[in-house]
Amino acid sequence: MATSSEALDRGGAVARGRTLWNPREDRIASAVWLGIIWVGVIGGFGLDLRRYFQENPPAHFAVHVHAVVFVVWMVLLSLQVLLVLRGRVSLHRKLGMMAAGWAGLMVVLAVSAVVAAFVVNLHQPGIPTSPPFLSVNINALSFFVIALVWAIQQRRNPAVHRRLMILSTVAICDPGFARLGRYLHFTPLPGTPLTFFAAFFFGSTLLYLLMAAWDGIQGRVVRPFLLTGTAMVIGEALASWLFFWQPWRSLTTGWVEAWARMAS
Repeated sequence: MATSSEALDRGGAVARGRTLWNPREDRIASAVWLGIIWVGVIGGFGLDLRRYFQENPPAHFAVHVHAVVFVVWMVLLSLQVLLVLRGRVSLHRKLGMMAAGWAGLMVVLAVSAVVAAFVVNLHQPGIPTSPPFLSVNINALSFFVIALVWAIQQRRNPAVHRRLMILSTVAICDPGFARLGRYLHFTPLPGTPLTFFAAFFFGSTLLYLLMAAWDGIQGRVVRPFLLTGTAMVIGEALASWLFFWQPWRSLTTGWVEAWARMAS
């Protein structure tokens, strides 16, 4: 029979500093990370609401729907974390099936919203509506799906499941943090790949590093989380570089123009 430490190791967790650790010990940490995400979402999008409703041309209906679906996802994830904190694991698992289906809906609507937003703003200036910005959208959505699917696959391993579920949302929370950084004037103007990375990815990168550092301090190293989080940051760096790469600019402009022709 495998020992408890061997079972943890197979699940991707390796205890350091102590011989064993119980995944229940980091339930509160998950709530803290989720709370930080909420700060970025509410702060960034809250400050941006006036500009959002005054956009010219106005945002496509698909963008409004996507925003509502994302908020519902945040509420579902928060409810899941609270259920675990209160020990309602059985209800947490039942609600998890609904959350997984909602995540699938969110992916479909995110793609629709991205395409609609680029088509509507095809000839408008601004980085978020510039076709090369698709590198950011593709990276965020890809790692949301990767982390989410892996989390579902590891649902019987709470340590891995919990971290990957939070990380899946970290991957798509940058729009809120980027807006917050812009309004509080603590992010640079994105004129180079480095400043682009700082302006648009500081939120997810910082949150991932805080989560990893906390695990390291507590002696809890979860390999799937570290692999996915590190790959996410590398992907964000690549997305920042792609934005300024002329072949990518030409390719994405062609895509958006083709979408616009199909939509006309």
